[in-house]
Amino acid sequence: MQIEFYKYQGTGNDFVMIDNRQEIFPKEDTKLIARLCDRRFGIGADGLILLENDPETDFKMVYYNSDGNQSSMCGNGGRCLVAFAKKLNVIDDNTTFIATDGLHHAAVADNGIVSLQMIDVADVKITPEYVFMNTGSPHHIQLVDDLEHYNVKENGASIRYGELYGKQGSNINFVKKIDETTFSLRTYERGVEDETLACGTGATAVAIAMNVLGETKANSIDLNVEGGKLVVSFDKKDGHFTNVFLKGPAEFVFKGTIEI
Repeated sequence: MQIEFYKYQGTGNDFVMIDNRQEIFPKEDTKLIARLCDRRFGIGADGLILLENDPETDFKMVYYNSDGNQSSMCGNGGRCLVAFAKKLNVIDDNTTFIATDGLHHAAVADNGIVSLQMIDVADVKITPEYVFMNTGSPHHIQLVDDLEHYNVKENGASIRYGELYGKQGSNINFVKKIDETTFSLRTYERGVEDETLACGTGATAVAIAMNVLGETKANSIDLNVEGGKLVVSFDKKDGHFTNVFLKGPAEFVFKGTIEI
């Protein structure tokens, strides 16, 4: 069977998008999904996303990591799926959709920037070495020196597979402060098991963590990721973060068909 796919990227985080409103895609075939995401034997992507019908919202997001397994929320993937939904004329400029972590609101600006509302965050674990929270996916955040030359894959894997997070693991973010409102980060993503050029839930976690640690007092924070720039904004009251928005580009790359 041939299936049509679309390729999207958001600050270098790339995804295979499939319109599955007719429910024709073999969702349980993890080996197929991993092959489609493989950069040598398939299309190549950090993840695969299905756009499906939902009775109460505009659409449903079903996300798989590049290892073929269904995973937790992906922020940049969500933003790219919103752009995909607009391309398919499923939505106009504003939307509400459902994902594994609940309801999301999003908007597409005239310049193509997609703003995605993330989940509220109230539970933040702070230690002398790191901060941990869930922004739709679990994230470990720590400040490091010389981020540019830091061995993200080796050190990220060591923490991800270490005793701290057990079998489930966590995404690992390494951060450098640039100024009062700007931070650079590099992320090791579980499920990809490597550094990716960007991570939306990771950028969200870093912005909140830097505010919690007192590294910034801003509620709109610029994040330099390897694939570009993201902005995270939020409201904060009594340590509770609400109206959390992840903003950045979401760009169509190409479309094609592949035999599955």
